[in-house]
Formats: sequence, C-alpha cells, structure tokens
Amino acid sequence: MTRYLLTRLLRALLTIFLVLSFAFIILRLSGDPALLILSPDAPPEAIEAFRKGWGLDAPLWKQYLGYFLNLAQGNLGQSMRDGSSAWDLVMERLPATLAITVPALLLKILIGIPAGTYAALHRDSFVDRLVMSAAVAGYTVPSFVLGLLLVLVFAVGLGWLPSGGNEGIWHAILPIITLSLGGAAILARFTRSAMLEVLGQPYVRTGLAKGLSWDRVVIGHALPNAAIPTVTVVGFMVGSLMAGAVVVESVFTWPGVGRLLVSAVANRDLAVVQAILLLVAMGMVAANLLVDALYGWFDPRLRVGAGV
Repeated sequence: MTRYLLTRLLRALLTIFLVLSFAFIILRLSGDPALLILSPDAPPEAIEAFRKGWGLDAPLWKQYLGYFLNLAQGNLGQSMRDGSSAWDLVMERLPATLAITVPALLLKILIGIPAGTYAALHRDSFVDRLVMSAAVAGYTVPSFVLGLLLVLVFAVGLGWLPSGGNEGIWHAILPIITLSLGGAAILARFTRSAMLEVLGQPYVRTGLAKGLSWDRVVIGHALPNAAIPTVTVVGFMVGSLMAGAVVVESVFTWPGVGRLLVSAVANRDLAVVQAILLLVAMGMVAANLLVDALYGWFDPRLRVGAGV
C-alpha cells in the first residue's frame, strides 16, 4: 500500500508543479499589472519604477526561477495592490469559503447517493423517473442561473432569506443550496448507473440463488462494488469545490476565496492569483490521493496490481 500511495504522491507533486508553471506563464502573458494598477495614463517613469520594483522588468525565465525559489522557502509573494502577504490574504478568506463549500459537499452526498441508490433499486418506476428528471434539471442549469432564481423566489418573492452578504447562518443558506443541487444531481445519476451495473452482475444473482436476502445482497455486495465509481465523482467534487465557489460567491456577494480570485484576476494581482491556484491545486491533489487510497481499500486487486 505504501508503494501504491508513494507513486501517486510523486504524480501529485508533478501535477502541482505543472499547474503553477502554466499559471505563471499565462498570467504574465495576459496583461501588464502596472497598466491596470497605476492606470495607462500614469507617467512612463512611474510605470517603469513599478515594473522594476516588482521584478516585472526581468526576463521571464528569471522571474520563473525566482518564483519557484521563493516558493521553496515558503514565500508566495505580496499583493501588488497593498503589499500584504498573498498567502495571508487567501487564508483570511478561506474560512468563509469553507463555511459554504463543506456543508454543500455534505448535502450533495446526503441527497445524491441515497436518491441514486433508491432510483436504481426501483428502476423504471415513477420514483426513478422523477429522480432522474430532477437530476437532469439539476445539472443542466448553470449555478449562476440557479442562484439568481433562488434569490428571485426566496429573497425577493417570499422574503424568507437574505439575497447576499455573510452576516449570519441565514445568509449562507442560498449559497449552500446553489452549490449543492447541481452536484447532488450528478452524483445521483452516477450512483444509479453504478448500482444498475452491479445489480446485473452474476454474483448478485448467485447470492440470491443461495438464499441471501435482498437487503443483504444490496448492502453486502452491491453497494461496496458500486462505491468505486461513486467515490471517483465525490473526489472530483471535493477537488472542484473552489471552482464552484467562484461563481456562487460572486452571485451572493460572499467574501470568500472565490471573490478574491475574481478581483485578483481582474487587477492582475499575480501573487494572489498564484497563491489561490496553489491552494486549488493542493485541494485537487489531496482529493485524488484520498480517492486512490479509498480505491485500494474498496478493491484489494488494485493493491495487488500495484505490487503492494
């Protein structure tokens, strides 16, 4: 198991390196931060001094090398707007993002897996068609459209919930629902498909032929075998929580990392953008490593195939 996880850890580190390298190059080719922060009308001397002060006048290869040398020392740079530590700015916003993304993830799992399992066990029934219709509607509607519809109904129409801000738990309800519904729909469809595939396997019919109860076959054999593709989807959702938060936080004016990323990209605040991308990359990698570990736990054949 150690070698199995070590191989994936090395791949994870390579993934983070490639993500940061790609982001570094794209950010520096997409625009001049000096013109955005100082304005194009600023004196040429001021623009040149800004570039020199932040090292933007150096060749790209030298900036690239310097970035990774600083990163190896734990220095992610400072914000070009106020000189604050980029990593500190991200960490200040992270609790607000986690306050909506973690409950949203739990809600996705609590809704999607039971709904998909129930639909598979009652295939072609009215409940199955209802669940799948709701799932199709859930994942085809963009999150910003869903968020605006929820605001229109529950904030503007009914007046039950606030439309934005973060002054209390009531302000978090609409962002959490917006983040969770699409993921729950996707998870329900994947769970249903995985369960249907497993229920058609010979060992399920063999278990029933041997006199095992239907509940025991489902819980003891079907669900564990259907867990692997479901775990894959959940792992992807864990890794992509920050991406979903970018849109939702903008819709509901939620002061999290997502809104900080939008602002930093618009202002070409390079260090802040790179710090957020590092956080996102680490989240994706950690989710994938967890999924790989769960694979080995659910299916011992993978551990054997990895030479464990």
